[in-house]
Amino acid sequence: MEEMPKTYDPQSKEPELIQKWIDAGCYQRSKGVGDCTVVIPPPNVTGILHMGHAMDDSIQDTFIRFNRMRGRSTRWILGTDHAGIATQTKVDKKLKSEGISRLEIGRDKFLDACWDWTHEYGGTIVNQIKRMGCSVDFSDEKFTMSPEFNRAVRKVFCDWYHDGLIYRGKRIVNWCPNCCTAISDDEAEYHDEKGHLWFLRYPLVEPVDGVEYVTVATTRPETMLGDTGIAVSPSDESKAKLVGAKVMLPIVNREIPIFSDWHVDANFGTGFVKVTPAHDPNDYAMGQAHDLPQINIFDEHAVVVDGYGEFSGMNRDECREAIVKWFDEHGLLDHIEELDHSVMHCYRCDSALEPWLSEQWFVAVDKLKERATEVVKNGEIKFHPARWTDTYLTWMDNLKDWCISRQLWWGHRIPVFYCEDCGW
Repeated sequence: MEEMPKTYDPQSKEPELIQKWIDAGCYQRSKGVGDCTVVIPPPNVTGILHMGHAMDDSIQDTFIRFNRMRGRSTRWILGTDHAGIATQTKVDKKLKSEGISRLEIGRDKFLDACWDWTHEYGGTIVNQIKRMGCSVDFSDEKFTMSPEFNRAVRKVFCDWYHDGLIYRGKRIVNWCPNCCTAISDDEAEYHDEKGHLWFLRYPLVEPVDGVEYVTVATTRPETMLGDTGIAVSPSDESKAKLVGAKVMLPIVNREIPIFSDWHVDANFGTGFVKVTPAHDPNDYAMGQAHDLPQINIFDEHAVVVDGYGEFSGMNRDECREAIVKWFDEHGLLDHIEELDHSVMHCYRCDSALEPWLSEQWFVAVDKLKERATEVVKNGEIKFHPARWTDTYLTWMDNLKDWCISRQLWWGHRIPVFYCEDCGW
């Protein structure tokens, strides 16, 4: 009689047993009364599964097995996600470690490298799911960059464009100057950082009741080159007399108006807020409401564009230092305070993101969220636990148009062709 091993060796039996279950079709869509379908949240092909995946997949597996035992028609769909910017960043780093530049080898060869990466890590992920014993239908595996998904993306884009649900426009986006692409709010991480609040003096074009300048407080003095207004709170009566006056923007000598707007917190800084519509989402909203010019002072690398003298060609950090020095040398730097604040960073390369006015493609969400809200309010869709219903409805109320375009090589391509002469 063969002696029983002192320790259990999963490798000795489990792969063989799992393959028998798969070959027997145990996990394929079962027949029964009532449908139970679960789409596995597709893991990114940027690495391997972690404990969070194991926990979540175990919960789904329990749910599917329970319904299968109850005689319901069950289907658990397996898939992996191409993970656009995440995978491109991983492949970029891999190539750089080999002394290869993405720009040197070109788009086609870079995409070949991305596919090689996908096949390697996608296969690893599927094997991990098999080894966990998940009762997934492995014969029906999906990938978000497969030909069928490409066709679906193109069709939906064209349908929504013709229905007025997709448009091209200029709006503030989260821009990564290192990855050189727009990214979504979900791809942004907030880091608590120690920074400064600079108090800068802007001279009035004409004094008002003896007041010769206003002092603005800002965490980003470098963006003052693009200021097109000064805002105060309507609740701040002490500043009401200055509404309608104009200041002469230092360095660029641009006259900009003082106006009132409810976006302003009267208790922050001095109560005077510099408004830079092309480099801040709140300022963009105020600029739209008050018809202010939108002046982009940075290029896609967060370098100051031409037309700003000694500051042109500086990156944003160099420009900040030079602007503060200029204000100090000209007696217009009032003082500096230390400040703890949150700064958005790219979740992949960790660069500080730049709120940047850019021409992108957007999904208009107003019509879409009407139906998504209605089906929850009328009970067609229910949340468990029910307390999440209010969270969902609040989230829907605060949705803004969704930027869907990315300046990447790896990922779904928008089915649009541009004119080389005019850009349209």
